[in-house]
Amino acid sequence: MITRTQAIVAAMALMAMTTAAGELVFQDDFKGKLAEGWTWIREHREAWRATDQGLEVEIEPGNMWGPANNARNVLVRPAPEFGEAELEISVTVETHPTNQYEQADLVWYYDDSNMVKLGRELVDGKLSIVMGREQGDKTRTLALIPIHGEFVRLKLFVKGNQIRGQYLLSGAEKWADANHCDLPAPPNVKPKISLQFYQGPADSAHWAKVTEFRIRRTEK
Repeated sequence: MITRTQAIVAAMALMAMTTAAGELVFQDDFKGKLAEGWTWIREHREAWRATDQGLEVEIEPGNMWGPANNARNVLVRPAPEFGEAELEISVTVETHPTNQYEQADLVWYYDDSNMVKLGRELVDGKLSIVMGREQGDKTRTLALIPIHGEFVRLKLFVKGNQIRGQYLLSGAEKWADANHCDLPAPPNVKPKISLQFYQGPADSAHWAKVTEFRIRRTEK
């Protein structure tokens, strides 16, 4: 029996796959396990699980925005080489936040102090798409867009020294733009792609679910 939630995720995934162009470099549906190449930073093994429904991660207290850099279960993998091409990274995220700044993010990540994030976050009582840039632990919010719905599909495009973000809400037909910026690349540090979950409540367990992770390389 397929639930309404599963049907929405399947429809969003089909739309993303049929409209996407370019070479599929990597994919992970997180069905029962993580694909090769992922590693955890500050792993808390009891707070994540890979099930038939996807990757589920508890959104624990902790932070990555600014100098705290103490969030647990930061998931990373090396970014593939893309030269003059454009790299497209996408994932579907489901959360049910109640805590201020509780979030689940798709991140272009160098280290804990340098990154660009695009995520689903609760800000001042409003569920929002937030895009932000951090360099040397100094942060800048690039987009704060109120949204609705149980799911959102997030997408980052990287080309040269530029990055831009888009999102697709559950039930929507078109991707919407978040913002763009230059990359906060420190010298001699290779980029990674990251999934991050933090600023959850200390007194209850909130779990994020992520599915349909894709990396594509295009010749745009």
